[in-house]
Amino acid sequence: MGLKRTDEFRADAVRIALTSGLTRKQVADDLGVGMSTLNTWTTAHRDTNVVSKDDLELAQENDRLRRENRLLKEEREILKKGEAIFRHWSEDNGRTSSLRA
Repeated sequence: MGLKRTDEFRADAVRIALTSGLTRKQVADDLGVGMSTLNTWTTAHRDTNVVSKDDLELAQENDRLRRENRLLKEEREILKKGEAIFRHWSEDNGRTSSLRA
């Protein structure tokens, strides 16, 4: 039979799962509980005061900022690649035009 967890542990696990920005799998692994157990606890505690409205809003803002940051990094990498291609193209055209002259 599994280890009996305290209500405080369950509440903390739910708070972490909902506000940390980590996946449920990561939280479950870190806490040493199964995914289905964590999901059950989260469902059971969803309507309680385990997580304050301010905490949820902060977590949502963090998620939005992480997505925006990831997008900006991807865009920067695309621009770097485009710059490298343009620089290579410019250098090749410079050599070619001087050979023709």
